[in-house]
Amino acid sequence: MKIVCYGVRPIEEPYFRKLNKHHYDLKLVNAYLDHDNVTEAEGCDAVLVRANCACDEQNLKKFKSYGINWVFTRTVGFNHYDLKAAKELDIKIARVPNYSPYAVANLAFTLGAALTRYVVAAVDAVHQGNFTVSPYYFSTEFNRLTVGIYGAGKLGAIEGKMWKSIGAKVLAYDPYPSDFARQYVKFVSEDDLLQSSDIVSVHVPYFPGKNDNLINSDFLKKMKETAFLINTARGQLADTNAVAKAIEDNEIAGYGADVVIDETRINGHKFNSLAEVPNSSVQSLMKLYPKVLITPHMGSFTEPALEDMISISYDNFHEMQETGDVKNKVEYKG
Repeated sequence: MKIVCYGVRPIEEPYFRKLNKHHYDLKLVNAYLDHDNVTEAEGCDAVLVRANCACDEQNLKKFKSYGINWVFTRTVGFNHYDLKAAKELDIKIARVPNYSPYAVANLAFTLGAALTRYVVAAVDAVHQGNFTVSPYYFSTEFNRLTVGIYGAGKLGAIEGKMWKSIGAKVLAYDPYPSDFARQYVKFVSEDDLLQSSDIVSVHVPYFPGKNDNLINSDFLKKMKETAFLINTARGQLADTNAVAKAIEDNEIAGYGADVVIDETRINGHKFNSLAEVPNSSVQSLMKLYPKVLITPHMGSFTEPALEDMISISYDNFHEMQETGDVKNKVEYKG
């Protein structure tokens, strides 16, 4: 079987080949799937994508015209698909339901730690020649923090474990609390978490049309004025303008994110200046640096996570080949 894999960074290529235990014929494409490079799939039997690939109706129809019926993703999320179109075209979709939870948890922890100790602000000032200790850098210590994990699945629970291990008090809000998470967090109501936490770290899945702008002005007003918000989940969960305004109005102290809205036009691109970023709301947020720290959706960019994503994706294809079905399938629920 020949599989075209989109969004494969050059550093990832050896892993795609090393982990190819089913001996697939691989075509590795560095760029994200778009309307121009969809033609790379011609002559292939299946497609593997990642987040920010354009799995819209136009591209799905193109794949179908090539005789391709399997368009899988190596991500947990699947909001980059037009699921209704996939069902109508009888195109099967499968995902990777989980990978190393430490990857994103590490980054969320790092963003929270950097913001609360004002590390980036201080480093930036020093590298501009300013070695004075600004009053702005005055902080507490990690063991005196209260950290709120908003969404305590496996990933959120692991971040909670990290904070607990250094003495922080860890709260969590989740409508479906697990015994695994209870080892590291104390479950409380949503309002209690927002009102009590020095760091609020969001780890909830994004469901288009259902929890867009979950982090809105009401959400932010419940937080402490000295608190920091971390979002390593999805950009669409946060009302970007509301977050920027809350920081400008000193309603919260700062924001750390690995995700932004409009990522298909932003991620993977190198702009010559902030003014070239093709979304004015994202620009407004970025202008608040160093109170706002944004990374380029690199949470899963670790060796263990990559190995999990590739291996499980290959197993998904193998299971589909062998049985005609796959346990990790994604279906339209409309």
